[in-house]
Amino acid sequence: MRTASDGTANETVGLRRPLKIASLIKQVPVGETLTLGAEGRLVRQGVALEMNPYCRRAVAKGVELARATGGSCTVVTLGPPVAEDVLREAVAWGADCGIHLCDPRFAGSDTLATARALAAALESAGPFDLILLGRNTIDGETGQVGPEVAQLLDLPFAGGARSLQAFDTHLFLELETDDGFEVVEIDLPAVLSVAERLCEPCKVDQDGRAAVSPERILRLTSAGLGQGPWGDAGSPTKVGVVRTMEHRRDRLVLSGPLEQQVAHAIQILVQREALQPRVAAGPSGPSAPSAPPRTSAVNESVATAGPEPVIAVIVEHDRLQVARELIGAAAEIANEIGGQVHALCPRGCSTDQLAAAGAHVVVELAGSRIGEDVAEALISWMAERNPWAVLAPSTSFGREVAGRAAAATGSGLVGDAIGLHVVDGTLVAAKPAFAGALEADITWRSELRLVTVRPGVMPLPPDRPQPFQPEIRHVSRRGRVRVQSERRTDEIEALARAEAVIGVGTGVQPDEYELLSRLAAILGAELAATRKVTDKGWAPRSRQVGLTGRSIAPRLYIAIGLSGKFNHMVGVRSAGSILAINTEPNALVFDQCDVGIVADWHDVLPILEVGLRAYLSTFPLSQLPASFLPGQHGGAMPLP
Repeated sequence: MRTASDGTANETVGLRRPLKIASLIKQVPVGETLTLGAEGRLVRQGVALEMNPYCRRAVAKGVELARATGGSCTVVTLGPPVAEDVLREAVAWGADCGIHLCDPRFAGSDTLATARALAAALESAGPFDLILLGRNTIDGETGQVGPEVAQLLDLPFAGGARSLQAFDTHLFLELETDDGFEVVEIDLPAVLSVAERLCEPCKVDQDGRAAVSPERILRLTSAGLGQGPWGDAGSPTKVGVVRTMEHRRDRLVLSGPLEQQVAHAIQILVQREALQPRVAAGPSGPSAPSAPPRTSAVNESVATAGPEPVIAVIVEHDRLQVARELIGAAAEIANEIGGQVHALCPRGCSTDQLAAAGAHVVVELAGSRIGEDVAEALISWMAERNPWAVLAPSTSFGREVAGRAAAATGSGLVGDAIGLHVVDGTLVAAKPAFAGALEADITWRSELRLVTVRPGVMPLPPDRPQPFQPEIRHVSRRGRVRVQSERRTDEIEALARAEAVIGVGTGVQPDEYELLSRLAAILGAELAATRKVTDKGWAPRSRQVGLTGRSIAPRLYIAIGLSGKFNHMVGVRSAGSILAINTEPNALVFDQCDVGIVADWHDVLPILEVGLRAYLSTFPLSQLPASFLPGQHGGAMPLP
């Protein structure tokens, strides 16, 4: 490992040539300032703005690698005139120059239109050895611009890098996946999204940004990039109704003897139906409503002279439950339009279970499970079958496959959907933004509709064994991305499906997590964590909740040993009820909860456990959901 000129450590082992690097960055509203205008659009004028938190790492690492190799780092953004500020910050940090794509014609760009403009700018200013960007943006949370840019430039892609070694011809990476890690080699040139843990973020104050010479920022308009189409005209998705997801909290902070506080808190939770048992779950999780019998009638607005419309589902290796969720959702859509469900899965998948979930055709993909290879197979299959819609999991794999397919076909891609329904023959996707602060209805302008769906938000369909049509399709291997090892540390859908979640901050030491297991068992709860906890390595990133983590919506959230800062609490904005336990009466968490107990959590837990057991014992076992029964909970926090 060598040391850069500024004294920071870097990982450029093996490099013997300068690297030409581009870092793609975005300006976003500061989370606390979010408001909607009269037309349901996000208000940006007069709102505090900043560089997207994930992009800060892309700038810092780009500058570090450029300095270490004697190369250069160019930062690129697309946005209105005010977005020049993030370029100034990056240049003040050490980037060589900035490129600002600024033109009213860029307004209304969805991810594909954005990727198209960025790719055109990169081709004009390049070629580049390495293109870096943040793994996500806090305003959109799609993570699909990187794969789309990679497809448009015909480059390999890797997402979520948490460590990096650069060599003359390739990178050696450890990737932070949704619920685990991968070690991969990727050939240069390449596109790479970076995780928060890769390096310290770039941050420069206002004076430092103002000192940057205007000559170091190049402004490009659409005229300098070609014919397009650009902006809204080049966007195959359309934003419909946008809703502010308001969840008012009671903020009732209790006082008095501890036993009375706990008894009162339980009474309040009962009144709020936070402890109301639901119908027992089936062996695979909450049971989904049975789909109506499939009819042969096709909705007039989607009728065609050809065969039945096809809803395709991309199945990821070793994620059978997520696949069943998607197939169940696809079956509901297919029932609405008189279509069929085709599941495209890696060789060796349980085809019988995919069929039982609702797949009429199961296409086994043999030869490679690498994202870009599967994407090429999907693109070829789509050209032959002309599907009506394609559903993929909103995971690292699903986002790359769907993103590449969308860019290759010019089709709309909605990312991280939490709901799908058909209205008058039109598919509508509900998509969250800003950690659940907003929710928008998105539709497609393109004939093909691609969507990635958040794991855990769709009901699991009942198993209905049925015959299916098997097919085998060969997947060619390009060999530009090579997986050396992979490991799972969690289940991606565990938090999304949890009815109760216990959130811990640094006030709970890792050797104390076992003390929470009895409470978790009583409630059937999963454990979540703040960013500080995951930064310390006390819990995997898949358990991080907040602005740069996950957004969850459990029936009950219990906050223990955490301060309640905005960046964490925004991730539980959609929780039905929040119980907070903290020793400080003025703790921030009490401003974001429904009921608060002022005491040491060590003292609260035994009393709370007794009270909850007594309340739940009044319900017959037949009325309790499986998650409330002994042994039906996740137990201790899974650790890396």
